[in-house]
Amino acid sequence: MPILQVKNVSKIYTTRFGSARVQALSNMNFSVEQGENVAIMGESGSGKTTLLNILASLDRPTGGEVLLNGKNLTAIKEKELSAFRRDNLGFVFQDFNLLDNFSLKDNILLPLVLQGKPVAEMEQRLAPIAGRLGIAELLAKYPYEVSGGQKQRTAVARAIITNPQLILADEPTGALDSKASSGLLGVFREINRDGQTILMVTHSTKAASCADRILFIKDGEVFHQLYRGNLTNEQLYAKISDTLTVLTQKADEMGKELL
Repeated sequence: MPILQVKNVSKIYTTRFGSARVQALSNMNFSVEQGENVAIMGESGSGKTTLLNILASLDRPTGGEVLLNGKNLTAIKEKELSAFRRDNLGFVFQDFNLLDNFSLKDNILLPLVLQGKPVAEMEQRLAPIAGRLGIAELLAKYPYEVSGGQKQRTAVARAIITNPQLILADEPTGALDSKASSGLLGVFREINRDGQTILMVTHSTKAASCADRILFIKDGEVFHQLYRGNLTNEQLYAKISDTLTVLTQKADEMGKELL
């Protein structure tokens, strides 16, 4: 059974006075298997952000279901959503979302503090994660004292320290230089090999080429996907680039027809 199932999900936004309706998602269907590393790509306005917000239970769909290990996210009561997100989901954002007045250590441990975990257990979980991510010597520093790549590694540590069922990453390499991006993608590969399921929204062909599968979204629904199979990152990069080129050409052709 897939860990994540998106079934016939739609999302319609209505303007304040109900004068206009915007269809952000339309009959969205896909699933993610346990331990899979999936990238989602699409042009601006394709519905990626709306989809991510629904998967993160920050927004509710107009129709359809989102199931995480068989549990319907759309049926969770509002007062229970924060605890559900904290216990089941890990988040990695483009802008890190670290608290500047907290040390890196305190930022990483915050989800466990909110769960009420004992200090001894928090320390026990922290040590191997910080060592693996190369930030063990930085834990006493504050976010404004470290580089973007180190901030993002801290954000990854915070995301995985609760042993979440699913990590949702929103443009995780967007604010990083090429070296830091490569390092972060290497970290994602390592934690994915250990069984962590990852779903990443990205505009970066390089980031997507590190995934097992790439879903392409257009006009609020999945209309194409690529599988890694036996392809190298370089070969998958080329296939993604070719697909994006074809999609852009089709969009331009449709635009001309409407003129």
